[in-house]
Amino acid sequence: MRNRFAAFASVPAMAVLLVSTFAPATGQTTKSSSQTKGYNPPRMPDGHPDLQGTYDLATITPLERAAGSKLVLTKEEALKQETARAAQRERADQPIDANRAAPPKGGDGSVGAAGNVGGYNSGWLDPGSTFTVVDGEKRASLVIDPPDGRLPPLAAGARQRSMAQRARPTSDAGESNDPGLDRTPGAYDDPERRPLGERCLLGFGSTSGPPALPDYFYNNLHQIVQTADSVMILTEMVHDARIVRMNAQHLPKNFRRWLGDSVGHWEGDTLVVDTTNFTDKTRFRGATENLHVIERFTRVDAKTLLYRFTIDDPETWTKAWTGEYTWPGTDQHIYEYACHEANYALTDILKGARLREKEAAAKSGTNRNDKNQK
Repeated sequence: MRNRFAAFASVPAMAVLLVSTFAPATGQTTKSSSQTKGYNPPRMPDGHPDLQGTYDLATITPLERAAGSKLVLTKEEALKQETARAAQRERADQPIDANRAAPPKGGDGSVGAAGNVGGYNSGWLDPGSTFTVVDGEKRASLVIDPPDGRLPPLAAGARQRSMAQRARPTSDAGESNDPGLDRTPGAYDDPERRPLGERCLLGFGSTSGPPALPDYFYNNLHQIVQTADSVMILTEMVHDARIVRMNAQHLPKNFRRWLGDSVGHWEGDTLVVDTTNFTDKTRFRGATENLHVIERFTRVDAKTLLYRFTIDDPETWTKAWTGEYTWPGTDQHIYEYACHEANYALTDILKGARLREKEAAAKSGTNRNDKNQK
């Protein structure tokens, strides 16, 4: 069962996959995957391939793979891991003991939903159950370049910049996984200090894109609606809708958007989407506002898209990197993402922080106002 009613969720997310050649950040034409050979996709009235439909991005293939491991899994390796994941899911779906003891007040201190006080039952979650398949191969990572399936090293100064900006919200940050408290100074002083996904502004884990990554949690659907002039990509998670302007020029650099400025063109039967003009509030995996993303959408059969993306930001990584995975079509419907039922959740988070401060001040004989006036 997929969760369609979530208020918030704590999960970082990420993903990608392979082909014989990969797209450089310049957006130049590259070879198509052999998966597309011999397939003639249905066409729109303008003659371009019809990419429209709803797609389920759920997969257990991670963004990166373990150092020294192979990109392609054998059938036996994939079956073993997928079977283990299914067994884990079956155990998690077992009924909870109605006579179980209540957790201690404030939680038991473990990492998890509010210190193990409780969270979603697994029946509400849909993190994926199979590896993504490209060219008939089960893939162990989405990253295909560098060939080792690992992200390139960070550029000089990128790590220090990321640490300095840690308290600022991003598009690919999840909620805090700390047992009951985010320790970042001032984390609960202002609603704008909370992550964008927690505030229901952008999807968790870059599900909104670009690049559009699997969430590994729930709400994995994306829908494409296409005309000759525009392509709309709707994300189920937090209901983001990205508009790709076809055959257009990028906006001036002083126009900055959380999802960037996406312009598209066709290279044969592949839709190429070039995105720039990001704001520094999104910072995909620590990137700067000068992040450059190139995405390629290719219909490989009647029910599947091949999605490839290249990430380039010399201020963040020492080289551009590329990922790829498939988007299987689905007949499931995208329902409303009911975030923050009645809009009281974020208010209660801040109220809880004030209560915690009041209790701490009572113990120490100080109060918040005295502290701020010093």
